[in-house]
Amino acid sequence: MSPHPAALDDDTLLAQVREVRRKAGGPGGQRRNKVATGVHWEHTPTGITVDASERRSTQDNRKRALSRLRLALAVQHREPADAAWSAPSERFTQRTAGARLTLAATHRDVAPLIAEALDRLAARAFDVELAATDLGLSTSRLIKLLKLHPPALVLLNRELTLAGRNTYR
Repeated sequence: MSPHPAALDDDTLLAQVREVRRKAGGPGGQRRNKVATGVHWEHTPTGITVDASERRSTQDNRKRALSRLRLALAVQHREPADAAWSAPSERFTQRTAGARLTLAATHRDVAPLIAEALDRLAARAFDVELAATDLGLSTSRLIKLLKLHPPALVLLNRELTLAGRNTYR
């Protein structure tokens, strides 16, 4: 089974991206408005798109776009359910210690871990307790992981609301 796109290494993920450079409007002066430093990326296998144009440097905008793409893939793309029934990934187990997850919000592993957690939640019909147990976490630690990227928690809460269950803040 191939890894979730959010967990791919940079070169493999970038090979799946179509980039369009564009000029950005807004504050930043004349240079920003006449030099195409903004980037628009489309992940061709999924059709998920991201933009980054707030910096004057194309390289800085590409770094931001890569981070945004990983997070967008984590939230918007689900892997098949059979992958979610396997044991947690090595990346996940390395970050887990005694039902705790140690991770800074800006760490590059945030997107792959959120993707794995959401895949597990989807496979378990968004039963937070079952998914947390499968991942070797407490329920509160799973929610704290999703809170690292608010759209992930919004997705969970939307699914819980549709199922008539209590949501998380």
